[in-house]
Amino acid sequence: MLARRLAEAALDRISRFFAASPAWTRNAPLRGGDFAVDGLDALVTATERRWPFLSAQHARRLVSSYGTRVEQILGAAAQPGDLGEQFGADLTAAEIAYLMDEEWAETAEDVLWRRSALGLRLSANEREALGRFMATRPHAPRQKDSH
Repeated sequence: MLARRLAEAALDRISRFFAASPAWTRNAPLRGGDFAVDGLDALVTATERRWPFLSAQHARRLVSSYGTRVEQILGAAAQPGDLGEQFGADLTAAEIAYLMDEEWAETAEDVLWRRSALGLRLSANEREALGRFMATRPHAPRQKDSH
């Protein structure tokens, strides 16, 4: 939220130089954050019920990172293999596809250090495998955000 407040303050200061719409983010939930502020545990529980093959730790990490957008990552998966290649630390091809298509991740370093914070948990071989996977997977066409 600090980044959001800083961005709004910066835009307020330069708005006199540009035609801009009024700030709209103050009360808007972050993508995937459209659940009650005290609803994380309930969302983790619902995720574990819908995708029972996930470990409790994996379900919590996904929900903590993506909120309700966990649905986009896990989709119709019925077993671990449905999530594609495993890169270590429960990072899967399904999550990487989401990050590349929806959050515009470009490199393994982007995924491991800026998106998932899993960089310290993967071995050098696992990081290299992730890099190869990302280099050969096409990106989905980028669409303009809804706001």
